[in-house]
Amino acid sequence: MTSVCGHVMSLDFPGKYNNWDKVDPVELFSCPTEKKEATPKLRMPAHLSREARGATYVVLWLDCDKEGENICFEVLDEVESVLQPPARNEQTVFRAKFSAITEVDIRKAMDNLIEPNENEAKSVDARQELDLRIGCAFTRFQTRFFHDKYGNLDSTLISYGPCQTPTLGFCVSRHDAIQSFSPEPFWVLQPILEVNGSRRLTLEWERIRSFDREVALVFQNLIRDEKRARVLSCSKKEKVKQRPQALNTVELMRVASSGLGMSPHHAMQIAERLYTQGYISYPRTETTSYPENFDLIGTLKRQQSSNHWGAEVTALLSAGICRPRKGQDVGDHPPITPMKPVSIDALDSDSWKIYDYIVRHFIGSLSYDCKLMSTNIVFAIGSERFSCSGKTVVDPGYTAVMTWQLPKDEESVPILAVGTTCEIKELKLLERQTCAPDYLTESEVITLMEHHGIGTDASIPVHINNLEQRNYATVGSGRRMIPTPLGIALVHGYQKIDPDLVLPTMRSAVEEQLTLIAKGKAQFEDVLHHTLEIFRLKFLYFVKNISSMDQLFEDTFTSLSEAGKNFSRCGKCRRFMKLVGGKVARLHCSHCDDTYSLPQNGSFKLYSELKCPLDDFELLTFTSHKGKSFLVCPYCFNYPPFKDMTKGVGCNACTHPSCPQSLNNNGICGCTDCDSGVLVLDPSSGPKWKLSCNKCDLVLNLFNEAFKVLVLDDNCEECDSQLVSVEYKSDKTKLANAEVKSKGCIFCSEHLQNLVERGYQTNRGRGRGRGRGSYRGRGRGRGRGRGKPKPKDKMAALAAYFV
Repeated sequence: MTSVCGHVMSLDFPGKYNNWDKVDPVELFSCPTEKKEATPKLRMPAHLSREARGATYVVLWLDCDKEGENICFEVLDEVESVLQPPARNEQTVFRAKFSAITEVDIRKAMDNLIEPNENEAKSVDARQELDLRIGCAFTRFQTRFFHDKYGNLDSTLISYGPCQTPTLGFCVSRHDAIQSFSPEPFWVLQPILEVNGSRRLTLEWERIRSFDREVALVFQNLIRDEKRARVLSCSKKEKVKQRPQALNTVELMRVASSGLGMSPHHAMQIAERLYTQGYISYPRTETTSYPENFDLIGTLKRQQSSNHWGAEVTALLSAGICRPRKGQDVGDHPPITPMKPVSIDALDSDSWKIYDYIVRHFIGSLSYDCKLMSTNIVFAIGSERFSCSGKTVVDPGYTAVMTWQLPKDEESVPILAVGTTCEIKELKLLERQTCAPDYLTESEVITLMEHHGIGTDASIPVHINNLEQRNYATVGSGRRMIPTPLGIALVHGYQKIDPDLVLPTMRSAVEEQLTLIAKGKAQFEDVLHHTLEIFRLKFLYFVKNISSMDQLFEDTFTSLSEAGKNFSRCGKCRRFMKLVGGKVARLHCSHCDDTYSLPQNGSFKLYSELKCPLDDFELLTFTSHKGKSFLVCPYCFNYPPFKDMTKGVGCNACTHPSCPQSLNNNGICGCTDCDSGVLVLDPSSGPKWKLSCNKCDLVLNLFNEAFKVLVLDDNCEECDSQLVSVEYKSDKTKLANAEVKSKGCIFCSEHLQNLVERGYQTNRGRGRGRGRGSYRGRGRGRGRGRGKPKPKDKMAALAAYFV
């Protein structure tokens, strides 16, 4: 028995198609794709293959939705080659369907094993491939086009998503309605009566309102002299406030946002944790109908001991539960229900809020409807008619446990006999204005997504979260989604070029096709080819007419030539380049009209005005928000000079043979926290010297306040790391016997070990080791490459660079 952590494999393009500079985005619609390990560090395929070796039968207990079905076949792809063949021709692969981690559910699933559904798995494969190809093609083109022109976009990616973009379209459409709204004044007659000597009633005008002040004044003058209002009718009618249907994922996300003040993404993370802890059933379901054989009474009885709702549960069991409202059964999972009780002290605040709501919703769905008595009174004041209405609770029903839905006491009105007169205390003519609609709440956006078939119960919170992460929308008070200038410009640009790209109908049509695959009514290849061809043609049209969107960006954002501040000199023209900050840091030379990407999420400063020996660009010191620092050449960072370098690395990964700032001259040993990194001295970090991995976030602080630290060519005889020399000023030395100079291995030399400490940048628990094998030296391929010949001199390095 073993487990997986989500998807075993993920879909991606082969390596050569991940180069944004060399691959035309339109190629992504037809280029090959490949499955890669979803989380390489877990080595899940190897683990599954090892666990399955020698087994004959496989029982798959994955999530019982389409994504879970897809993971089933990912697991089978890894284990089928090592399974033992059965003694006779029989079924060896089984699928368990369950909704909760309880003994009853587990035993029932084991007694009713079925075969995995390949059609549902293929529908997920189709969705993954469509989203990958379409999203990457549009995203790469937009990002390159707009990042090269504008400086204050404040977003690392200008992304397009078949689900994300229509969702943003809802928010921008509401924004447009607000901006185009013109308030209009109107007038309302509002009498206030005194009833039964103390209570006051505010009446509503039967004409509702008048948009003409003179007309409203005429009506006011007609009844100005009236002293009492006469009751024309007083009607009572019993109304019912229906109990809720069984709880599904979308409703839980809506309530979490509107009632609990949580983002849908955060709420679902909590729900999944409660599920794995066994407190609730599986939280991803579209079904709102309990199965016929669902043990409602048993589930309810488990909550009798609670101090929070135990009394309501006991009373409900005594009176007998009400038959649940008929909902929709989509065949995935039963509705979300509590599985076992838990005390408030055992959960954090947000987890308790989610659990509390799930339990109360479950109890409410089995309770009786809330019964109300609605009273409506019509008054006559002169020739005009006014009314007031209110509600009185007859039987709270389910609102006894879902107390926030109980009608408020002030909504009730007194019972008055026909012909009764009441004194008019005030007669006001109120001037008001029509109000613009408010921005959409997260809850309202979720409702629109569900209505238009955008996303799944699993992906809806992700799409909403992405809008905020990509700086397309912000969440304001009341969890209202307010589009940013970037989000507005994008949507308006799509609407000018091709409205289909932002309309929800496009994604709805795709989802319908994917559903046909899941039901076995459409072929995977046919749906994939047809949909990709449509979006390929739309992409070509979009690229051809991008100037229409660019006009909107020109009106909203600042060009690169005007943004930022003078920072460092260009190696080509020797003029100053501007550092453009924000979420996407880059350097722009307005004279050469070149833009250079830089490391993200950190700060920059010039490094002693030193220049790269290859391209004459001034070197920069980059310090990440986590504290890791290294040198960067802007040109080499974008255009690697050597074949064994990749784009987007600093001087700590440069294999230049003689540059004092390169890996070859500052690398010390292999990193202990990752498999491919090298610990490299940052020559710009003095006097607070740092040794950082050029791959992961491991940082070692060493030789604090030292005057000079150098990496030597000699290796440690014990661990093969490069030796270092350290020099202090006499008044700040930390060496033994007040010495000012020393050399040795920072891991093996006792007089240097105490001057090295591990930084906080790593999250790994492994400490600094000693002895052979703990650290691998730069001389064994970690710094100079795996057996590659070293260039003879600087001219050889330059030749390799220019070739």
